Parts: sequence; structure tokens; C-alpha cells
Amino acid sequence: MDGQVLVLNQNYEPLNITSLRRAIILLHLGKAEVVETDNRLLHSEKMVISAPSVVRLAYYVKRPVPKLHISRKSIMARDNHTCQYCGRRDGAMTLDHVIPKVRGGTDDWTNLVCCCIPCNNRKGNRTPEEAGMKLLCQPQRPRYVPYISFPKFLAACRQEKWRTYLIPYAKGLEV
Repeated sequence: MDGQVLVLNQNYEPLNITSLRRAIILLHLGKAEVVETDNRLLHSEKMVISAPSVVRLAYYVKRPVPKLHISRKSIMARDNHTCQYCGRRDGAMTLDHVIPKVRGGTDDWTNLVCCCIPCNNRKGNRTPEEAGMKLLCQPQRPRYVPYISFPKFLAACRQEKWRTYLIPYAKGLEV
């Protein structure tokens, strides 16, 4: 059994992306119900069923509001692995401090961008204006992201079958 299944809280809030095996166990134990299936059939000795793609828990799980941690993966995911100076998507990418650290720049959502190595070398320890470069878009902290990790959430938003459940939580993101 391979594949992934979106798990929703009782109130349809996205909670997790789990394996097909784990989702079937939740269904079998009566802890979840199928919301949507995909077009694959699962065969067992006793029955044939459609594979779930979205399940909803039968009870509400109370979780604290997650804190969105800044990381290399998260910055790359936010910027869609695209250099924020030249728009390049291929080749090695790195992080760039818009305001260099030696000039008081910080490691936060509004000062870090995805950048290709040639642009990063060209900019060096200067501001974009000093280097004659312009940002494609101003970096900002993503708004609320549900309990799924940020890179995983963005990847999940691109799956057509899950978009209905995830897009309301993706305000301000390009998905």
C-alpha cells in the first residue's frame, strides 16, 4: 500500500498527511471517515474498496496553534525555488540576506530570500540597490499555516484533489 492521504480534523481543518496504510487503520478502527476517494481500488481477501485520498477524524483533536519556524527549506518553498533577483529556477540555490548580516540584517522571513549562486556572488555584502539588482517580490512572513510542515503544505496545495481543503489556509501564498 503506497500513497498519501490528507487527514482533516472533525471541523475539516487540515491536520496531517499520512500513509494510505495508516488512513485505512484509522477507518477500520472507526476513528475516521472517508471524505474523498481516488480512482485506485484496494483489494483484500474479503472486499474491494476505493482508496481514500481525504479522511476526516470522527472526533475533534485540540492542538495548540503552530509556530511557523524559519528554515532553509521553508524559505526555498515560500520562494518556489526561484531566484528572487533573476527568476532562475535551475541550478544550485542558496539563501541571501537582503540586508547583509554585516550591516545589521537579521535571519527572519522579511530579510531572507532564495537566490542563485551567480546572483548571490554578484550582490555580495551590498544591498540590492547598491548592487543594481531588484527583488522580484518583497519577502514576507507567510500567514497562518496549518499543522502540516510548511514545505509539505505547499507541495500538498499543488495536488488537485486536496486543494479544496488546503487553499483556505494558504492566504498570501503562491500555490
